[in-house]
Amino acid sequence: MDVMGDKATLFETGRFVQPSRQDEAEEVADDAAEEVRRRLAAEAGDIEAMSVLGAMLLRRDDLDGAEPHLRAATAAGDRAAANNLGVLLHQRGYADEAAGWWRIAAVAGSAAAAHALGRHHRERGDEPAAEYWLRQSAEQGHTLGAYALADLLEHRGDGAERWLRAAAERGHREAAYRLARALDHRAAAEEETGADDGASLLEEAEQWYRQAAARGHRRAALHLGAILEKRGELKEAGRWYLTSAKDGEARAACALGFLLRDAGDTESAAVWWLRAAQDGDGNAANALGALHAERGEPQTAERWYRAAMDAGDDNGAYNLALLCAEQGRTAQAEQWYRRAAYAGHREAANALAILLLQGGDAAGAEPWFSKAAEAGSVDAAFNLGILFAGRGEEPVALRWYERAAAAGHTEAALQVGIARLRDGDEPEAERYLRCAAGGGSAEAAYRLATVLDARRPPAPAHELGESVHEKTECEEWYERAAGQGHRRAQVRVGMLAAARGDVVEAARWYRRAAEAGSRNGAFNLGLLLAREGSEPEAAVWWTRAADAGHGRAALRLALVYARRGELAEGQRWADRAVSLGPVEVAERAARLRDALRQELSA
Repeated sequence: MDVMGDKATLFETGRFVQPSRQDEAEEVADDAAEEVRRRLAAEAGDIEAMSVLGAMLLRRDDLDGAEPHLRAATAAGDRAAANNLGVLLHQRGYADEAAGWWRIAAVAGSAAAAHALGRHHRERGDEPAAEYWLRQSAEQGHTLGAYALADLLEHRGDGAERWLRAAAERGHREAAYRLARALDHRAAAEEETGADDGASLLEEAEQWYRQAAARGHRRAALHLGAILEKRGELKEAGRWYLTSAKDGEARAACALGFLLRDAGDTESAAVWWLRAAQDGDGNAANALGALHAERGEPQTAERWYRAAMDAGDDNGAYNLALLCAEQGRTAQAEQWYRRAAYAGHREAANALAILLLQGGDAAGAEPWFSKAAEAGSVDAAFNLGILFAGRGEEPVALRWYERAAAAGHTEAALQVGIARLRDGDEPEAERYLRCAAGGGSAEAAYRLATVLDARRPPAPAHELGESVHEKTECEEWYERAAGQGHRRAQVRVGMLAAARGDVVEAARWYRRAAEAGSRNGAFNLGLLLAREGSEPEAAVWWTRAADAGHGRAALRLALVYARRGELAEGQRWADRAVSLGPVEVAERAARLRDALRQELSA
């Protein structure tokens, strides 16, 4: 019996089912009877009995009782006894003597002894000897030998996957976990190079995580939970997080907290975050801080943010800075932003730069924007674009806008699109405007619509009330911008509806624009109402437009009051139209004003 292998399994990988008291009593009785039988046989000179009896006593940590039996069996050539004698001597602190007996047992073919001897040489720093004996053990099918060899090869960067797989296939849970991690890393590398094997590697990794987790490996359970959560299988993910968290994995407790929070159970989430935070998880401490901040408990929030910092989480300083900024404690906010920024927190660097810029320190803000942008902050790249554009350095600003746009920043894509339009590069402008419009920018949707609109052939004239035609793409973009509250787009949608003969739709959009403050919307609504015979209401909207500086609306009002015979009021609005323009309106208004003046003086 090779006890070294059994003991290693016992201490490193075994998980035990707790026996009932009756089973335990029966097992003790059986062991006692077996020991008596082995002792009698050993006294009669049975070598195998000596070896087994020594192993039994060794398992009970009765080193003094085990040693004479193991020495006697070893002297008679029993390799298992030699291996176990090595274990006993190693436990007594006689490592070199233990190695001598392990060598004897290993040469005789003991895989467990070869494993023990390999580990002995590795502890001594003799890696070639360690590899030799561990390989002997692994090639004989010894699970712990395969795992130890894989660990040695992985340490040297020498390709350990084969032996990890061998150990994992024989049920070694740590080997299964490490094999899964290796497959994970390979899948990530394959994804970067664009290879097609990534999905199959991830699928295999999941199976090994599952095997290790089922055997009680808490980190494997954590990773399995993360895989399932990413796939949307939240119920099963929660079960594995719970298993891992109960075994003491703080990250799993934290992840479980987030799952519970997303499910609406904030109280239970706080319990798990508290458990994780008390075990030193900075992410959980930050989550507790945010929870208390939302509840209006800034002092408690600050305490947890500080706990996150103590746990080495830079987000703690960043969140504390945000808390101080919300409370108007600008000096403290700057202090914490700086701490997080110096630690490499890119969003803190961006926030610090904004704070400095708001304080008038543009020169101090620029390097922090640059640091954040170089670290990958898309917002910082966009802010650098704004900073350089404000200085009139348009080429530099455009480079930063392009960088932010390439990372998906909607407003940056809009700015690049506008710049390309200004340069006359319509195809590139359209590409960027489409990106920004697709990202939700109303201004980009409007400008894209104007680009497409300019390419359309002239539409045939329509009379109000005629049937509508199918909408073009540019109309769809106008409508998207209009639906987001873009006033010029609303006016344009109204104009297109009017051109189609859809009076109701035109009036609806003109009214929305006018009520939002668009003078063109108010003017066009007035025209529509006047055409429909509602001149008094039209005058109300023209008045609003004229008060906002719309010259044509003022001219219309002058004509309305002139027709009504209210010459003085008509002259007043004609004077206003002359001052507002444009030129052709001013000329017509001047002629009307002169005619009204003559009429009044007659």
